Amino acid sequence: MQRRAFLASGAALATTALAGCLGPSLASSEYDIGMQSNAFVPKPAVDDTSQPTFEASVGDTVVWANSGSRNHTVTGYDSGIPDGADYFASGGFEDEQSARNAWENSLGGGGIVAPGETYEHTFEVPGDYYYFCIPHESAGMRGRVLVTE
Repeated sequence: MQRRAFLASGAALATTALAGCLGPSLASSEYDIGMQSNAFVPKPAVDDTSQPTFEASVGDTVVWANSGSRNHTVTGYDSGIPDGADYFASGGFEDEQSARNAWENSLGGGGIVAPGETYEHTFEVPGDYYYFCIPHESAGMRGRVLVTE
């Protein structure tokens, strides 16, 4: 009888330990753009450029969710935001350089969207918004939000 109890507790421990390895459990209805490994995954994607693109309307709030297992950021390119639009970056930074500096100065902690967490931004000006993930930019983790009237 003790052997069965030992095996049952071992199986429960293994299941609990592996649960963290499977990644966060976010319902896809809770976000617009997922972040996985080295990619932004918009739903539904607009395939008219090489950038993963999400289409929104003026006044829409777009939600990014880290649906993967690595830390990410959502960081707007200063040169990739329409004139008159608010800058956006997870961590609430004023501009791209501030976001980059915070990432470097905090040993990779500035502006993190951890696994299972979300970041959102409301777009008030139509146009193309280009953004990236600071730690995975060199791996091509870039995206685009196309905001229309």
